Amino acid sequence: MSKSIVLWVGLVLPWSVAAAQEGAAPVPHDAAKRHEARIAWWRQARFGMFLHWGPVSLTGLEISWSRANSNPKCPNKGPTPTEVYDHLYERFNPVQFDAREWVATARAGGMKYLVLTAKHCDGFLLWHSQADEYNIANTPFRRDVCGELAQAAREEGMRLGWYFSPMDWRDPDFRTERNAAFLGRMQQEVQELLRHYGRIDLLWFDWDGREPLYDQIRTYALVRKWQPDIVINNRLDLGTGHRNTEIRSPDADYYTPEQQIGRYDDRRSWETCMTLGTQWSWKPNDKIKSVPEVIHILARVVGGDGNLLLNVGPMPDGRIEPAQADVLRLVGAWLRDNGESIYGTRGGPFQPTPALVSTRKANVVYIHLLKWTNETVTLPALPKKIVQSQLLTGDAVPVVQTDSGITLTVPRPPGPRADTIVKLTLDGPAQDIPPLDVTGPGLIRPNMRATASNVYHSDPVYGPGKAIDGADNTRWATDGGTKQAWLEVDLGQPATFDSVEIDEAYAGRVRSFELQYEEGGRWRPFYQGTTLGEQCAARFAPVTARRVRLYVLDSNDGPTITEFQLFEGKK
Repeated sequence: MSKSIVLWVGLVLPWSVAAAQEGAAPVPHDAAKRHEARIAWWRQARFGMFLHWGPVSLTGLEISWSRANSNPKCPNKGPTPTEVYDHLYERFNPVQFDAREWVATARAGGMKYLVLTAKHCDGFLLWHSQADEYNIANTPFRRDVCGELAQAAREEGMRLGWYFSPMDWRDPDFRTERNAAFLGRMQQEVQELLRHYGRIDLLWFDWDGREPLYDQIRTYALVRKWQPDIVINNRLDLGTGHRNTEIRSPDADYYTPEQQIGRYDDRRSWETCMTLGTQWSWKPNDKIKSVPEVIHILARVVGGDGNLLLNVGPMPDGRIEPAQADVLRLVGAWLRDNGESIYGTRGGPFQPTPALVSTRKANVVYIHLLKWTNETVTLPALPKKIVQSQLLTGDAVPVVQTDSGITLTVPRPPGPRADTIVKLTLDGPAQDIPPLDVTGPGLIRPNMRATASNVYHSDPVYGPGKAIDGADNTRWATDGGTKQAWLEVDLGQPATFDSVEIDEAYAGRVRSFELQYEEGGRWRPFYQGTTLGEQCAARFAPVTARRVRLYVLDSNDGPTITEFQLFEGKK
C-alpha cells in the first residue's frame, strides 16, 4: 500500500461547450440578477428534506409508478390495478401525522428546507382542493396536510417547498384532445398551492420523459404572479429526449440530477435529489443509507457546488420511520460540529472525487478527506498563500506549499471518521481560484469505443459510452432484472495497466464480477470481485491488452455503472 495519496493537477474550464449546449438560451442580464437574488437563501442552505407520501404508503410500493397504466401516453406500468390504487385513499387515515414533528426531524438532521409531494404523478392531492375531489379532504383523515405543514414550517422558520407533478396519469383528459380541460384543473391546483398557504419558497416540478403539454408560459406566469420570489426547478420544460441537467427557460433556477451525485458545476445551480432508502415512498424493512454514506454524499454534492435534497418516505400512519429519523439526527449532530464547511460554502477549488472534495467561502478552503488511509495528502498548487492549516477540530496540520503542489500531513484519527476536514486559511479570497483537477491520468478516454451486452430500453442516454465519459451524472444502465452483463472498452492499441476504479450508480446491485482481457480471440480473467459499492478501487498484477471488459456475473437488478477507468502506476 502506498504511503501517500497523489492527486494530479490540471486546470478545468468551469463552463464548457458541453454545458452551453444543455438546451437553454442565453439568460438576459436582468433575469440573471433576479435569479441570483431569489436563489441566494437556497444556495446558503445546501441541505434539504424531500418527503414523498400519500395513500400509496399503504401498499409499501413506489409512489405513482406502482399504479397500472390507464393512459397509453404515460409511462407507468405498475403492478397495482387502477381500481385498487385509485381507491387507496378511502383507507388512508394517518392519525399519527404531526407536521411539527416532521419539521423537528428535518431541523435535527441539519436540513434547512422541506419539499413535500403535494401532488405526485398519481394525481392525489395532499390539500383541500376545489379543483379535484381526489384529495386528502375526502379520506378518513380529512385534515389539510399542506396547510398544517406550512404553518409548522413558518413557526419554526423552516423554508418550505411543494413538489408538484404537472402530469396526472389518472386524469383521463391528460395528453388527449381534451388536454385543455386538464390544463385548467392543473393550473387551478398550482394557484391553490401558491395562494392559500402564505409564502412558499420553492416549487419542484417533475417530468416523465413524455410530451410536456403544460402551457408552460402561462404556468410560469401564474407561479410568479402569486409567489414572485419563489425558486423553481427545471423540470416543467423537460420532455422527450431531454435530460434532467438541462435548463430550458429563464424561469427555471436550477437543474436536478436524480439518484446520483451531480458533476462539478459552479456556473449553473443544481440539486441532487436522492432517497435515503431504495425507493421514494415508504417501503417496509427497506435498506437505508448509513450515516457515513449520507455524510459522504452531502460532502461530494456540496463539493461539486450543488445542494442535496434527501428523501424520506413517511409511513402510512404519518410518522417518519424511526430508523430513518435516527440516521438524520446523527447526520445533524455531525453538521453541528462541521457545518461551517457545508452551509454557505461553494464547491471547489479542487474538483471532487469519491475520496476527496473541497468547499470554500471567504478566504478559507475546506478539504474533506472521505476515503484515505495514509497521513500524507498531496494536492495541486494554489495561486494563494496558505497562512494557516488545521483540522476543523483545531489541531494543527503541517503543510508544505511550493509552486508545484501542496503536501498535508494529516494525523490519523483515533477512530473511524466519516469525514476528516482540514481548514486551509489563505491570504486572499478562495472563490476566485479556478477549478483544479485532482484526478490521476486514466487510460480510458471518452472517444474510445465502448460496447455492452445490454442497454436500458436500448436508449442511447444509457449507452456504454456513458461509463467512460468522465461524468458523474451519466451512466451505462441495463434493463431491470438483468442478472449478467458486460461492458467492453477498446483502448485502440495495447496498453499496460495495474489498477481499476469502477463507480456503481446504485451501490449493491452487483454481487460478483470479473475483469477480463482479450487475447487470441478469447477472453481471459485477470481479476475477480464481489460487490462494487459506490466505488471499487483495486490493484492487480500488470496486464497488457487492447480490449478489456467488465463482466458482471451476478446482479440483483440490472447493473448500472457511472464510470469505468484503468490506470498504470497510480499511487
